Amino acid sequence: MRLFGWLLAPVLLATSPLHAADYRIDPLRSHADFGVRLLWLSQVSGRFEQISGDVTLGAQHDMAVVDAHIVVNSIRMDSNRVRRWVLAPEFFDVEHYPTIHFVSEPMPLTALEQGGDLLGSLTLRGVTRPAHFRLLPSRCSPNALQQCRIEVRGDIQRSDFGMTGRRATLSDQVSLGLVIAIDDARP
Repeated sequence: MRLFGWLLAPVLLATSPLHAADYRIDPLRSHADFGVRLLWLSQVSGRFEQISGDVTLGAQHDMAVVDAHIVVNSIRMDSNRVRRWVLAPEFFDVEHYPTIHFVSEPMPLTALEQGGDLLGSLTLRGVTRPAHFRLLPSRCSPNALQQCRIEVRGDIQRSDFGMTGRRATLSDQVSLGLVIAIDDARP
């Protein structure tokens, strides 16, 4: 059995994506927005100012995987009182879950110019769920991703991630938007 493992190892290594990221998310030019309806009359919204991560190309350089981390405590809001509430255990629970993590499924680079679906997994409050976002068309060229700016929009259900408080006053649907600026990862 050990011999079989040693024989199989080179095959597995040859087919797995072991190379480093080709591009990085520029944390200074990237952000994420969220909004949730309060009493169906107003909107609670905020902007996460710290996003980091990588964009890794497939072997044929025609597909990409985005791996993004959002620092929850980087949220900027108009009201300090509301900011403290969204960081508290009832909502984002920043003490126990300091980051939000999104990993896309491989997407064709042609979708950068055309737009389309962006599927992946979103981890929020320690819960990972499938996520479906809409990639907006951009002026990004699949052949020159550095200095590219990608915009993504979508909705999640907060109850899917354990945010079940204030059901009578707060909508279950949360709107998310990401603006990701890409830079070359190579020095």
